[in-house]
Amino acid sequence: MAPVTSNTGPRHFLDLDQLGQETLRGIIDHAKAMKAGRMGLPKGGLDSDAPLSGEVLLMIFQKSSTRTRISFEVAMRQLGGGASDLDGSRLQLGRGESIADTARVLSAYGDAILLRTDHHANLLDMASYATIPVINALTDQSHPCQIMADILTIEEELGPISERRVVWLGDGNNVATSWIHAAQRLGFSLRLACPVGHEPDSNALEKARSEGADVMATYDVAEAISGADVIYTDTWSSMGQEREPDELAPFAPYQVTTEIMNACAPGAIFLHCLPAHRGEEVTADVMDGPRSRVWQQAENRLHAQKAILAWCLGTNAVSDGDE
Repeated sequence: MAPVTSNTGPRHFLDLDQLGQETLRGIIDHAKAMKAGRMGLPKGGLDSDAPLSGEVLLMIFQKSSTRTRISFEVAMRQLGGGASDLDGSRLQLGRGESIADTARVLSAYGDAILLRTDHHANLLDMASYATIPVINALTDQSHPCQIMADILTIEEELGPISERRVVWLGDGNNVATSWIHAAQRLGFSLRLACPVGHEPDSNALEKARSEGADVMATYDVAEAISGADVIYTDTWSSMGQEREPDELAPFAPYQVTTEIMNACAPGAIFLHCLPAHRGEEVTADVMDGPRSRVWQQAENRLHAQKAILAWCLGTNAVSDGDE
């Protein structure tokens, strides 16, 4: 059973390539406006219009989370609603209740479901059976909420992303896949340099290129970083896929260093979705240096996710006509 993402059912936020350019652009612009509208307000204060007053977000985390968990909880508070953190290990899911049955039950209790899970198929099942919006809080395949905050950060610093080149260095993981989806929809240049055996998802690359996306994958760091406006990396060991120290050796040439940053376009910035391991995927002088926008990026998780929630629950004017 395929999840509904059109006007005929709930507005799920599952993957960026399932949404149109106009919708994604509208969510990002709404995030900018909501961030600007909160200037001077306390973090726990309500937005002036409290657009989600009375709404409840049910959050299921089957994997660890810091930024996603806290930012969604604060987002709902600022929007006037509430969030219930459902520890995945304490739900009946942990005792064999089906995702389908869980989706039906939660649809009667809340207004939207946030799910972080191991297998992308679990997310699709939840969206197939839920009668309320389902939001992807990270799966082994993708992490779309992260990229929306990243694009917000890039545009705050460098202007329209359509005019920029983003470079991914390191493991071709779930975050890299969502970057491919974003390039496919928003028209910027994307270069991914990953070691042999750790390439980005080939199906995502093929689909993006078939739609005319400017996306290139290479093993050559120097080739990738030429003209880069943004250098982006992630930990070399993803959650649930931790690697032993000797398995990290192939990643060493992809470490982000000051030399890498100096070889980019003037004014290039560094981003990392966190948590970071200084001395592995990035050196401390880059992570904590003047070109790092990591903490701004982390803050923007809140603002981007508020806009995602507003779209899912139908409280903004973003069109679905291009989906």
